[in-house]
Amino acid sequence: MLKVMHSAAHSPTPNSQWEDLTKLGTPNSVQWDNIKTQLDLVLLALETLTGSGSEAMLAAATDLNLESRVPDRVALWRLRQSNPLRKGQGGRKKLDVEEAQSLVLIICYLAKQHQELIRRAVSLLEQMAETQREPHHAALLGDYIDAFCNTYQERMEEDDKISTDELSNLALKLLIDLLFYSSPNGYRRLWLALIDRSTKMEI
Repeated sequence: MLKVMHSAAHSPTPNSQWEDLTKLGTPNSVQWDNIKTQLDLVLLALETLTGSGSEAMLAAATDLNLESRVPDRVALWRLRQSNPLRKGQGGRKKLDVEEAQSLVLIICYLAKQHQELIRRAVSLLEQMAETQREPHHAALLGDYIDAFCNTYQERMEEDDKISTDELSNLALKLLIDLLFYSSPNGYRRLWLALIDRSTKMEI
C-alpha cells in the first residue's frame, strides 16, 4: 500500500523550502531537457486531476513569494513551453535553476492543497489493482486518464509516437508521484527525483 506519512512537525515555510532546495544538487547542462519535460508532465498530471489551471499556479506563486520568477500567465506559459516535447516554438526558452525550483515549489504547494483528492485517486488505483480491474473502471481515474491523454496529445509533438496504453501508464505513474510530492518534504522528493531520473534519461 502506498502511504505518505503525516509529519508531526510544521511544514517548512516558503523561504526555508527555497533555502533547502538551493543546498541540494544542481543539474548539469545535459540533464536540463529531460528535467524540463518532467516538470511540465507533473504539472500536466496535477492540472488534469485537480483542474488547477494557470490562475491557481500563479496564486501559488504569490503565496510562495515567487512572483518575481513566475509573474504572469505569459511567463508561466513560456516556462512550460521550454519542455522540448511541446508543440510550437514561440515560447521556447532556457529554464534556469531558480525557475525550475520555483516550479517544484508550486507543484508541491498545489499537490498539498489537493492531497485529499490525490489520496482518494491513489486509493482507488490500489483497489482496482487488488481486484484485478482496469483503472478506468473507476470514474475518478477514468476521467483523469482521459483528460491527461487528451491534453498530452493536444500539446505534445510526440502524440503519434506514444500509444494510449503508454500514456495511461504515464498518467498513473505521475498520479502516484503526486501523492509523495504532497507530503511536507515533497519539494525535496521532487527535486531529487528530477535529478535522479534525468541521469537515467527517464520520464
